[in-house]
Amino acid sequence: MNRIVKCGLFAGALAALAAQPVLAQEQEREYAGAPDPKSYGYTVLMVGLATPVSLPWDFDWDVYGLNVNLAYSDCNKMYGLEVAGLGSTARLRMIGLQAALGACYANRDAIGAQVALATVCNRTAYGLSVDAFGMGREFLGFRADLLASMTDSSLYGLSVAGLGSAVREDMWGWQVALGANFARRVHGFQTVGICNMTDELRGAQIGIVNYAATCSAGFQIGLVNLIMDNQVPFLPIFNCYFPIGD
Repeated sequence: MNRIVKCGLFAGALAALAAQPVLAQEQEREYAGAPDPKSYGYTVLMVGLATPVSLPWDFDWDVYGLNVNLAYSDCNKMYGLEVAGLGSTARLRMIGLQAALGACYANRDAIGAQVALATVCNRTAYGLSVDAFGMGREFLGFRADLLASMTDSSLYGLSVAGLGSAVREDMWGWQVALGANFARRVHGFQTVGICNMTDELRGAQIGIVNYAATCSAGFQIGLVNLIMDNQVPFLPIFNCYFPIGD
């Protein structure tokens, strides 16, 4: 069993490394304002070993249905089910289910579900993400990460991670981890095994160590509770701030 898990992690790493040049080109194209890649047309079925070694041949197809490749799947628009052994890529929007043993990548919005060892969405993901490590610009829905997740903008919904979860901007909902949670602004709940951190708290933190640089309204439960702009910054067990009047 351990050997299978190690092989899967190695495959995920290989898929992520193999996808890096393609992902970098797509990001450069987007930031430069270049038009989206043109598609040859659409197909309801794409099968093969590894894109472009597939039927139909080459990368630039829109798939409305099923895309299955033994090693690597790659298309422009993916509406339906995309499955591959190592990695699955949608260069434009993905609507449906994207699954791989290694990595799943959507260069635009992902609407539906991504399931892999590593999942990446370059814009906004709506729905479900299940992985060992997840990364994206914005997320709305439920994500479960065996190890960790990183959200570059804001997260709306529920995030459950094994080691840690980080949200660079606003977290609206509930952030859960065994190790550590970070969000710049918390609007909801942070629950953790070790440490919660935020620049601004509007809600609740529950963990061994809880830290908030500022608190608009909320409370902390843990062994060490720090609200740095509170009249009493540090209190064990319970700390809170609720505005009274204006």
